Order: sequence, then C-alpha cells, then structure tokens
Amino acid sequence: MINDSRVSVVSGGGTGIGREVARTLAGDGDRVVVIGRRAGLLERAAEEINRELGARRVIPVAADLTDPAQVRRAADRIAELGTVGVLVNNAGAIITPSAGEGLEALADAWRRDLDTNLITAVLLTNALLGRLSRPGGRLILVSSAAAQRGGAGAHSAGSYAAAKAALHGWAFGLARQLGPDGITVNVLAPGYIRDTDIFDGQDTPEFVAAKVADTLVGRTGTPADVAAAVRYLASPDAGYLTGQIIGLNGGAVLGR
Repeated sequence: MINDSRVSVVSGGGTGIGREVARTLAGDGDRVVVIGRRAGLLERAAEEINRELGARRVIPVAADLTDPAQVRRAADRIAELGTVGVLVNNAGAIITPSAGEGLEALADAWRRDLDTNLITAVLLTNALLGRLSRPGGRLILVSSAAAQRGGAGAHSAGSYAAAKAALHGWAFGLARQLGPDGITVNVLAPGYIRDTDIFDGQDTPEFVAAKVADTLVGRTGTPADVAAAVRYLASPDAGYLTGQIIGLNGGAVLGR
C-alpha cells in the first residue's frame, strides 16, 4: 500500500488508459490529480472512482496542456497538495489531417500532433519539475508502439509516430538530469489497447482482428495492463529502473 501522503498526477486522466491509471494509483492510497482539457470527463471520472473507493482520492483539474498559462495555473493548484511523487504524462491523441491539400494543411496536422503528444508532456513536466519528490520521484511518459515501428498513411502521415518518438530522446536526457536527485524516468510504449478512444471509431472487428494477429499472445491489451505497468514503475521496487523504453505490446514489436 502506497503512503497516503503521496500525490500522483495523471494527464489525460478522464478516459481510457489515464482513467484506469488514476483508479489504480488511488486504490493504492495515492491522492491523484487527473488533468486534461475536458472538465466534464475529468469530473465524472473522479466522482466515479471516489465513489468506488469510498474516499475522495481523485481530484479533477481542467487545463489545456498546450497552453503555458493554463499549465502554470494548474501546477500552482497541484502545489497546494504538496510534493508530487508520481507524474504520468498520458495525454495524447491521433490527429486527423486537416481537410484540404498542400503544405499548409500538412504543417497544421503535424503541429497539432506535436502539440497534443509532445508539448503537453514537456510543459506539464517542466511546470512540476521543481515539485517532484527528491529522492523517490517517478516520471512516466506514455508513448506508443508506433514510435518504435513507424506510422504513416491515414494517421497524419506519420506525425503521431514522430511525436511519440520524440518523447523517447527527451526521456533519456531527463533520466540523466534527474537520476542524481533519485528521480527515475521511464517510457511505456503500448501497442493496441482496447477501450480507448484514440482510434475514434476506426476499430472495426477486422481492424481489431488484425491487431490481435500481430501479437504473440493472441489478444489485445487493456487499460488495466498499462495501469499495472505504471503501478510497478511508480513503486519503490522500481528505483533501479530508469532511462528505459518499455514495450507493452503483446510481442507485436520485439525489444530493441
């Protein structure tokens, strides 16, 4: 059981993976801030988890994490709770390319994917960096198997994969920077995870079957699979694990 005083922050915590991570950490005793731009989803997730646990452990904080001013205000609110023990940068999405053709539309799609999947993590991490527990802090970035195998075609011509891959190089630098302070930095790169809205209705039976066939274990991943990995990375037992990209993909992408 985690100490009741530990504060965890989960971006994109209103749905899917982020919600399950928040539920898991709160169930272990953390006070969990779920943060993202959709206030209604955050409030609903917090209410449901708190009701399930019979305690007010999840706190919603609405903020557009691409906006420095909103991130700064959110960080100030989080600071009122105390030192941050765990930061899970989970916010992200696949941005559908803008309608139209040409370099302008391409640039717009790439900038939105970089903002959503990279800049959100950069701003929130830097806003909270001075508030992370020293020693013992845990910084976890949620990437994607697309960052390891590439992505193109219908999904922003590879901008999602490129944005997630940028997290990897950044995480290596953070691990070197924060290691002497006793803070670990690791990246989770999930494969296909069901019960999330990242594919926005494109997960037809045929699509899911193809994803399952791509694995070695013969099944899709679940938000609970990701939450279990986060739980370990956030635990005292993971104090010697840092600077790593951890593929959580059922063997669809083998270790490198």
